Amino acid sequence: MTDVIAATDTVVLGANQYGKAENHVVRINRDTDRHEIRDLVVTSQLRGDLEAVHTQGDNAHCVPTDTQKNTVFAFAQQYGIASPEAFLLKLSDHFTGEFEWITGGRWAAQEYAWRRIDDHDHCFVQKKDEVRTAVVVTDGDAQTVISGFKDLTVLKTTESGFAGYPKDKYTTLPETQDRIMSTDVATRWRYNTTDVDFDAVYEDVKRIILAKFTDHYSRALQESLYLMGKAVIEAHPEIDEIKFSCPNKHHFVYDLGFCDLPNNKETHYAPDRPYGLIEATIQRKDAPGNDAAWMGIAGFC
Repeated sequence: MTDVIAATDTVVLGANQYGKAENHVVRINRDTDRHEIRDLVVTSQLRGDLEAVHTQGDNAHCVPTDTQKNTVFAFAQQYGIASPEAFLLKLSDHFTGEFEWITGGRWAAQEYAWRRIDDHDHCFVQKKDEVRTAVVVTDGDAQTVISGFKDLTVLKTTESGFAGYPKDKYTTLPETQDRIMSTDVATRWRYNTTDVDFDAVYEDVKRIILAKFTDHYSRALQESLYLMGKAVIEAHPEIDEIKFSCPNKHHFVYDLGFCDLPNNKETHYAPDRPYGLIEATIQRKDAPGNDAAWMGIAGFC
């Protein structure tokens, strides 16, 4: 607190940050005739000695949000985008180094991927497989990187069931040993280092999650999420925890008895709501936690 704020005040400024949200930057690498695209939506938020701008209207420490926006586009042009994580780390280093009163912040990105049309050098179609996510949280000298993806829809037509659950007078769901299981995988994992080939690890984590989804009979989506996370932690010592937030995309066998048609689990009704929402965190045993880094990342327990 500053000297001009009376000691008798009953209101104080709590945690705060500010910046420019959702800067959509598309960087095309034209170094050769075969072009490359990195398509990011970037958010920059700064933390530090910002009390006076709130309590006194003194903007001396208020780096404009427009400046943050311009920096995002200038850095994309000057340095390119090797990976979302590397780009966010560069922004973090810049703002905390350029302005002595900025001691940390939160930088986030979503990446939208493109694939080549018929292996063309400069024509692309946007991939709809998943949206890649990245967050860098800086607090003084400490930097934490959280990577992930969302909207990766998976489905297995069998090798899934749901049984053995408690029942009361409100329970109508019948047990089943054979059902469709589907979800939109949203996951984020926290690194214990910044010395990472982020693109390579991202691809391998996605590979592990997809492979683990297929390799077992699932007794509940909770079990599958745990097995996915366990496999990621075991394969990657640079990752200390991984979180999932996944809807259970229900598929109900449609009763066609009204028109005397048999339906041997072939035709289903797939409602979009309501849905079960399953969330879980899988951690490396005895690894230190970092709840502060997860603050502001909605949708994950």
